Amino acid sequence: MGLVVSRREGEGLIIGDDIKITPVALETGFVRLHIEAPKDVEISREETYERVTGKELKDFQINSVKSSKK
Repeated sequence: MGLVVSRREGEGLIIGDDIKITPVALETGFVRLHIEAPKDVEISREETYERVTGKELKDFQINSVKSSKK
C-alpha cells in the first residue's frame, strides 16, 4: 500500500513528526528532493538499498498502526 501525492517545487510533504521531503528541482524525467530527517534515520536510494541488503523493496511490508478514537 502506498500514497501518491502531487507537489509543486518547494511544496513539502511531512512524514510523522520529524521528516520533511520537499521537491527542489523538477526536470524532465526526474525530480531532486530535499529530505530533512533526524540523524538516526537512514536514508538510501532504492537501488543502493537493494544492492547493499540483497532485498527488493517489493518484498518490504509496511506495518501500520491504526489509532483508536476514544
